Amino acid sequence: FEQFEQLYDLRMVLETTAAHRLCEDGLRRGGTVDRALLDELAAIWLVPAAQRSADTVQVSQWDEAFHCALVAAAGNMEMARVHRDVTDRIRIIRRLDFTKQARIDATYDEHAKILKAIQRKRGDQAAMLLRAHIETSQAEVRKITLHQVHLARVGAAR
Repeated sequence: FEQFEQLYDLRMVLETTAAHRLCEDGLRRGGTVDRALLDELAAIWLVPAAQRSADTVQVSQWDEAFHCALVAAAGNMEMARVHRDVTDRIRIIRRLDFTKQARIDATYDEHAKILKAIQRKRGDQAAMLLRAHIETSQAEVRKITLHQVHLARVGAAR
């Protein structure tokens, strides 16, 4: 768990930094915001409830793509590379977060709020929303993982 906690910490730093950069008028140290990437995200996540996907595999893939695209859109390719590496390393446990419809609904709502804050150039709000979103997902994944370990132990003891 400690390694995953450290990877989630790194993910948090990268994504909240990217959110701030996406809201800056002129990016520091070169690089430009990729507005087309942000528009692609809006087309998936800023949709009426009736148009939302309930496919857990698809939503899981879209969720991962959402977070990677936010970092990539901020224009720092080294940050994006490191973020993709972190994403690859936590993928197996992140996908546990999409086993319940309530978590899928929450992901849509949370992603929509994050995108709207970025569109309004409210970096602090976008970073705060991202932090809460990641922490909630992390807690849910931890709970599911601990439950699975418990079930495995009970099954092995029989």
